[in-house]
Formats: sequence, C-alpha cells, structure tokens
Amino acid sequence: MRVLVSSCLRGVACRYDGSAKPSDAVRELCGKVDALGVCPERDAGLPVPRPPAERRADGRVLLADGTDVTEAFERGARVALERHLRRGMKVPLAVLKAKSPSCGSGLVYDGSHTGTLVRGDGVFARLLKKEGVCVVSERDVELCKPSVEHPVALVMGTGLGHLAQLVKPVRRIDYHDIDGFPEDAVPVQGHSFEAIVGTVDGVPVVVYPGRIHLYQGYSATEVASLVRHAERLGCRDIVFASATGAVPGNAQVGLGIITDQVNLTGKNPLAEWDGTRDIQTPFVGMTDAYTPYLRTLARGVADDLGITVEEGVLAGVLGPCFETPAEVAAMRLMGVSYVGMSTVNEVIMAHALGMNVLGLTLAANQSGDPDTSHESVLATAERHAADFERLVRGVLRLL
Repeated sequence: MRVLVSSCLRGVACRYDGSAKPSDAVRELCGKVDALGVCPERDAGLPVPRPPAERRADGRVLLADGTDVTEAFERGARVALERHLRRGMKVPLAVLKAKSPSCGSGLVYDGSHTGTLVRGDGVFARLLKKEGVCVVSERDVELCKPSVEHPVALVMGTGLGHLAQLVKPVRRIDYHDIDGFPEDAVPVQGHSFEAIVGTVDGVPVVVYPGRIHLYQGYSATEVASLVRHAERLGCRDIVFASATGAVPGNAQVGLGIITDQVNLTGKNPLAEWDGTRDIQTPFVGMTDAYTPYLRTLARGVADDLGITVEEGVLAGVLGPCFETPAEVAAMRLMGVSYVGMSTVNEVIMAHALGMNVLGLTLAANQSGDPDTSHESVLATAERHAADFERLVRGVLRLL
C-alpha cells in the first residue's frame, strides 16, 4: 500500500522555520507501508527556512506582511501531484501535516497570522482530495493507534465470531456483567456472549463475539450496550463485522467495506437518551460515521493481500424476516449495497461517543433470494472465514 507522507512528519527539516515535526505514530506507519515523502513547498522551490504563510478563506496564501505567494504554493502542489499521482501510481492515502497552508486537511490557519483556525484545506490537500485520495493528518493516525490503554474493539456478527479464537486472552467478561446489557439475553446460533480482552498478533483488542438484535425485542440502547462498554474500557477504534444480504446489481456475495448507512430500523439509541448517559448531546451529525482513514487502510490491505472486497452502503432493517422483492428493488434505487439486521444503531452510538469506526460485512446471500436461511448464512460465513481473518489481522497490523 502506497501512502504519501509529509516529509516533516518523517523527521526531515523542511518546515518554514527550518525544523521537522516528527510523529512516532506516523513513522511507525511508514515502516509498514510503501511511504512516499512529499513537501510541496520545497517542490515550489521555496527556501528553508522561509517566512510563514497562511491560507485565507478565499484560497489566497499570504505572508505576514501581506505578500501574496499563492502562485508558488499552487505550483509546488501541482509538481508534487504530478510526481506522485499522475504517472500511473496508485496512492489511496495521504498523511499530511495538520494546519499547513499546503497540507492542512479540514482545518487551516485563516491568513490573519493570529493563530486562528478555520474550516478548510491546504492547497495540496485540496488537489489530492479532488483526485480521490483520502487525506488525514498526523493526529488521525495517532488517535487510531491502539495501545493497552486504548485497545481496538471488534464486534462480530453471525458466523464471524471465530476471530475470538485468535485472541491471546488476558481477561474474559460475561456480557451479563456489562452495564445495560439485558440479563435475560440468550445468544442466537453463531454468537457467543463472552467478551475477550487480550491481543491479536500483539495488538491490544477487546473482542465481542456476538450481539443482540432489535428483532429479539431489545431496545436500541440495549443493542448499543457493547459499544458503550468498549468506550468505557478505553477503546477509541471499533470494528463492526456483520452478515448481510447483497443487493443485486449493487453488490455481490462476499466481503465488503461499509462506506455509509441508511437506518431503516425505526429505532435510534440517541432517541432513548435520558440525559445521564455517556454522550454530551443526542443531536449528532453522521457525516463520515465510518472513518475514512480506517476504510482506506482496509481497502489497501485487501488489495495488497489479493482479497476480493467491494465497498458500499449498508441499510439496517429491523428483521427478522428477509427482504421482499419490492423492498430489494427500493433499496437498489436508494443506492444500497448491503442489507442487514444489526450494526446501524451501534454505529450511531459509536460515532456519538467519538469513536473511530470500521464497518466490514460478509454478504452471505443475494438479498431477496428465496432459498436464504440462517443456516445458509452460517455456511457462507465459514467459506469466507480465512479471508475475513486475513483482512482484520492486516488492518490491526497497520494500526
């Protein structure tokens, strides 16, 4: 997997003040991928050190004395783009220095040279996004890096709980000891109700090898209780895996990466918020609920390992019955790729808690297939178990 990385984050002294801004998390990532150093300001021929510049809301880049250096910054961005992207190189991800007038993503200094930050992208970051590259800052990499204090949570769905067998356990937690999890809950076939705290390939994890569902009569808050538990254990990254149906014409049977969701369950854990729980407010924006950085890593791992993986939107339904032909046709028109009976309410809670979310699915049947059964879903999950395991372990390794 090729990744563009700001040279200053790798320890190269190329910033405006002649310094570097090395990030341990970024340098560790560079050791696991094909990292390509980039500095569009040096590509513009700007000296080191040089006067500090900031990008205004109108796109102009100015020095503190008002000198307009926009043309130089745009030239450097074009040179860097040509070198790394427009010569046939596939680069899905860029890790760029935060707040920079060239490399800043999401937030940049506003051009007043007063330290004020505004929403926006640097000149180079903006060009990369137009090319379809996922652009993140060193902060995103650092926040997603697991540790003993911040393990990765993995919530497994029907037939996918075998990943728990890979865990080198340190502690086991009965679901019935988790706050908010219903005391009378009994697992359906293919699920287990014992969380395992430990490591997978040396990466700290908490694996939840089963879940409860709305169709069993539980509330959205109860369904999301595992998410709240993971957050209280310190998990900042959470991976949801579920079995789904593939909407004909939009997805095939097999593994998929979820890019977005449509909640058709009629339930929402935030609607049950009582003001005393973990979230600050129930009014939560859901843009990028599935973290772009984690999605891009998963895509890169799949490509590197030769695992066939599609990407698409998940529609969450109440269940337990499978979809009618009319419902399948409606979802196809909505742009839905996968239909499932879990995940969407859990993702809402995870996003509200500020967690980084990766959604993986095994499309175990064509949605609307009259021969679909719970047993056939389990059988298909077993056939894809090896690739699913390789994909998850690959993502954990990169984190």
